[in-house]
Amino acid sequence: MTNQVYQLLEDYMLSCMGDSAHDKEHIYRVLYSALEIAKEERDVDYDILICACLLHDIGRREQFENPSLCHAQVGAEKAYRFLVEQGFAESFAAKVRHCILAHRYRSNNEPETVEAKILFDADKLDVTGAIGIARTLFYKGQVSEPLYNVDEEGRVQDGTVDTSPSFFQEYKFKLENIYSHFYTKKGAKMAQARRQAAVNYYESLLNEVRPIYERGRLELAKLRQE
Repeated sequence: MTNQVYQLLEDYMLSCMGDSAHDKEHIYRVLYSALEIAKEERDVDYDILICACLLHDIGRREQFENPSLCHAQVGAEKAYRFLVEQGFAESFAAKVRHCILAHRYRSNNEPETVEAKILFDADKLDVTGAIGIARTLFYKGQVSEPLYNVDEEGRVQDGTVDTSPSFFQEYKFKLENIYSHFYTKKGAKMAQARRQAAVNYYESLLNEVRPIYERGRLELAKLRQE
């Protein structure tokens, strides 16, 4: 890939980004992780991979404005149109479109090509470990969702059976389970190296807030009876 082509793709990506949890630095982390994973894979088309990494979240703005939309679907079509308009071959644009369409965790679109699998893994790496915790907290704050939910009895829920969105629910639904959803050996290995940091944070936060509620409710009940 020439510097001119890379600059074209990067400039378009930057014009589409506006989400603090999915900002340009997320894009670069995904790209750099993808390049590291790719070194242990065979027959990787680096032009497709780099292009897909740079453009994989360009549909985030539309999803944020309209949550019924899927950013992977929106971004895939945006990328395809942009590439064709810029003179890229339709076959190239279609391969990039597939990578972007298949990169989402909550999706039925399985990555079929090596480039799509690498992008999926590189993107999911950014949901593991400490960075995954930080980005999730950023996003939950951005959409005004709480750290945790409290049941009718005033007990802090750990996210396991929560029906309302929260950081704990997202941890139990996605962050805790993502380590078994990697397609490449290198991606899975990199994820496992980060895993304990996320576990420690979740458990520490839960162990801090639960006792406060339990003791506090008892003390408050005593005072309100007097």
